[in-house]
Amino acid sequence: MKNQRRYATLFLALSGALAGSASQATELVYTPVDPAFGGSPLNGSWLLGAAQAQNDFDDPKSQSRSGYTAPSALERFSNQLESRLLSQLLSDVGDGNSGSLTTDDFIVNIVDDSGSLTIQITDRLTGEMSEVAINGLDPSN
Repeated sequence: MKNQRRYATLFLALSGALAGSASQATELVYTPVDPAFGGSPLNGSWLLGAAQAQNDFDDPKSQSRSGYTAPSALERFSNQLESRLLSQLLSDVGDGNSGSLTTDDFIVNIVDDSGSLTIQITDRLTGEMSEVAINGLDPSN
């Protein structure tokens, strides 16, 4: 009889523990990802990026609408050469030299008059002229 009471007590304790743990379960709630269906609006950029990554459609008119044409090799070389010559001219001014550079678009005159640097830029197409004057330069530095 003692064993039956022990088993009954153990059975009641186990069934109580199992019943108590089942009552702690929570309900699963679906949360949508797409902001169009009630999800977080912060997911919008991620969803747009994912959609654009999957889009393999190329608009044939998009190239003609941009208006950009790549420069030819000769134009790139000419631009790089002009940039290099202007850089050399400006570095020669640091040594106390003056000079000028004429391109298709501009005329650049640089005059260093004992610490007063004057740069005159003339637009050859419009005739507009701009002048930059810098005072207090020390040519010995």
